[in-house]
Amino acid sequence: MKVSRVRALRGPNLWSRRTAIEAVVHCSETERSLDRLPGFELRLRSRLPQIGALHTAGQAGPTSMAHALERATLALQAQAGCPVSFSRTTETVECGTYQVVIEYTEEAVGRLAFEMAELLCQAALDDLPFDLAAASARLSELDEDERLGPSTGAIVQAAVARGIPYRRLTQGSLVQFGWGSRQRRIQAAEMDRTSAIAESIAQDKELTKKLLHAAGVPVPLGRPVSDLDDAWAAACEIGLPVVVKPRDGNQGKGVTVNIETRDHLAIAYAAAYEISSDVMVERYIPGHDFRLLVVGDRLVAAARRDPPHVVGDGQHTIRELVDRVNADPRRGDGHGTALTKMRFDEIALARLAVQGYGADSVPPQGQRVVLRNNANLSTGGTATDVTDDVHPEVAERAVEAARTIGLDICGVDIVCETVLRPLEEQGGGIVEVNAAPGLRMHLSPSYGRGRAVGEAIVDDMFASGEDGRIPVVAVTGTNGKTTTVRLISHILAVRGLRVGMTNTDGVYVAGRRIDTGDCSGPRSARNVLMHPDVDAAVFETARGGILREGLAFDRCQVAVVTNIGAGDHLGLNYITTAEDLGVLKRVIVQNVAATGTAVLNAADPIVAAMARECPGSVTFFAADRHLPVMAAHRAKGGRVVYVDRGAIVAESGNVQHRVSLSQVGLTRGGTIGFQVDNAMAATAAAWALGVEWSVICTALAGFSNDADNVPGRFNVFDHRGATVIADYGHNPDAIQALVQAVEAMPARRRSVVISGAGDRRDEDLRRQTAILGQAFDDVILYQDQCQRGRADGEVLALLRAGLEGARRTSRIDEIHGEFLAIDTALERLMPGDLCLVLIDQVEEALAHIAQRCADAPVPVELLLAEPA
Repeated sequence: MKVSRVRALRGPNLWSRRTAIEAVVHCSETERSLDRLPGFELRLRSRLPQIGALHTAGQAGPTSMAHALERATLALQAQAGCPVSFSRTTETVECGTYQVVIEYTEEAVGRLAFEMAELLCQAALDDLPFDLAAASARLSELDEDERLGPSTGAIVQAAVARGIPYRRLTQGSLVQFGWGSRQRRIQAAEMDRTSAIAESIAQDKELTKKLLHAAGVPVPLGRPVSDLDDAWAAACEIGLPVVVKPRDGNQGKGVTVNIETRDHLAIAYAAAYEISSDVMVERYIPGHDFRLLVVGDRLVAAARRDPPHVVGDGQHTIRELVDRVNADPRRGDGHGTALTKMRFDEIALARLAVQGYGADSVPPQGQRVVLRNNANLSTGGTATDVTDDVHPEVAERAVEAARTIGLDICGVDIVCETVLRPLEEQGGGIVEVNAAPGLRMHLSPSYGRGRAVGEAIVDDMFASGEDGRIPVVAVTGTNGKTTTVRLISHILAVRGLRVGMTNTDGVYVAGRRIDTGDCSGPRSARNVLMHPDVDAAVFETARGGILREGLAFDRCQVAVVTNIGAGDHLGLNYITTAEDLGVLKRVIVQNVAATGTAVLNAADPIVAAMARECPGSVTFFAADRHLPVMAAHRAKGGRVVYVDRGAIVAESGNVQHRVSLSQVGLTRGGTIGFQVDNAMAATAAAWALGVEWSVICTALAGFSNDADNVPGRFNVFDHRGATVIADYGHNPDAIQALVQAVEAMPARRRSVVISGAGDRRDEDLRRQTAILGQAFDDVILYQDQCQRGRADGEVLALLRAGLEGARRTSRIDEIHGEFLAIDTALERLMPGDLCLVLIDQVEEALAHIAQRCADAPVPVELLLAEPA
């Protein structure tokens, strides 16, 4: 078994809506059926008992080694605690070669699980040992490192439940919710609108107390200290017992409370100094430690925190009791579990000494032994939910403290006997105000019910009914994608929206190009969705990007499929037929929002059949409204767009909107059929987005197919009285559409300049020139930079072969170099001729043609023909 490629599908893809690892696996003849490997399955199950069935329902063909690899990868992730369930193995057109797909929740974990599954299968094949416990531990550890912590995870889950899209921006806790101009961001439990000043104040414990005291909020007295002697002096001034803490700490790190002796203070000072060189000593307030969580302007949760402690049984030492408590599966070493393990350190030993114990002491039955006085969960403490017990005045003090500091999400630490009574009545006070507070004590308290704090935070970021989404239009097909994308973007811009657009020319935001090259993949689309100045996004969605990574979005508002036809790029990545291509392209249709629309070409049977895959509504378009698909949809009151009496007509029930083709410059008065199709598709998409018809008409009238608006898409130039057309058509369907458009234009003599991309099938290259040979007098074949693995001259030979027996072509030339071929064709042009140039280097070739046409002198006979 050999693995030739492993890639991560990070969005909805050909196989499912889930993120997945996809691998190409080659199996030997023996490995194509496990029946030919006696004992293998038994050995595999002995090493991984949880693997489940290797042959699944509906599986075609025998169970291969690739199927075993698939099931092992899924089982290893599940064994490590990852919530995964989807996997699939499919044999390709190459015998013994399989595509293996396995869901993952964290990409790094999925990749590692796949690698371990390879080792496991090999071990079972060779009858060698496999350490399942070590593999599971490694995967679990990696999963804990990779996945979001409980606080951020709770917020993300709440956002997902509301249909708000999210994207993790770093390996840490920085997460974006929503898209474009509607996006919001969080870092752990901190919002993007929280100011750095507020966070800085919260970290400065002395300043926090000063501001709260000025606002009339009860706080314990204290001051910063310069060294250990000064700390003891401050303790004596304030009066024992005291609290020692870092001045700018968080999460309770370095905090020691209820200090009554100089020795204990020395240990506490050292612990605080490890966190920060600025140390504070303040009055110790007796009572219980409470954490109140404020979000926005309301209290959403409260918990009583108890310090780490054990209860004696008269038989076991304190160390043994701690070990028994730490064996609780809810306790871990970090913040990824509900509770943290208790630990023995100098502070714990000092606290035991105050109580008259050591680590190996055996406390009597029922004796409560405290390991440290501060009750943070990060030190091994427990939490009891008391949200419903909080007195309104206590809640009001907490909200007032958060507002005074300026925090949107705030953990307010209060020490008092009970939260059932106002603080002032019992001498309680607010001891700390924390930015980015931990949420796990409220999500999964040790005792009591968890609170929906993630939901509260999301509700504060997004008003009711808002989901942070901007309109997203995805456009795919064989031909016309780029033009349709540009026209939809133009319509939305005329409406006043700042549009983010991706296509094969680059990435554009509000009309400005911010990236160049072929940007029709998911990476460019994700960049647009991150841009804060984008109100709507229109994405050209090419086959390669879907295969490589899946979609950049979870769902779109509008999906446009222009056509499939005979297909393009067939034979690559196991997409061998037009039907295969249709299955791939329909991914955008399958991921239309329930309230969205699929805009489908009714004249293309493969595209029209995608309607049943759409979760939302469907708008069909085709020039002929009498097509069965169109007629049936119209009869049901569905939306259709067609051509009637020289106008684009949009119809739904008894409602009609008309746009005269004479006003749609892109179509040259309706004479360019494929541009009419593109205009219909764009019109249908804008209609689906609710764009006003006056805006649609204005936008269609103001969009021409010049080199600025649609570079390389039927751009027309004048060269000394001859017509030159530059186009990027590069497959048989595109060539056929161009021929139909050119034949509608009068010309004395027609010539064409063409090359071919080496990654096309032989029959596709021959078919292109076979079509051209029926419509052009002169054909100039050129060899360019796109040989893509072909031998020198191989592409030219295939193009020439397509011209054998051509009905019209009388002259064929072969030239090396795109620009030399263009110059040769232009030099031969006479007034009244027409030349179609099928360009490869779009921007450079267009600039070259434009310059040549601008420099060409006007023939004398044309000057004499000018009216006086």
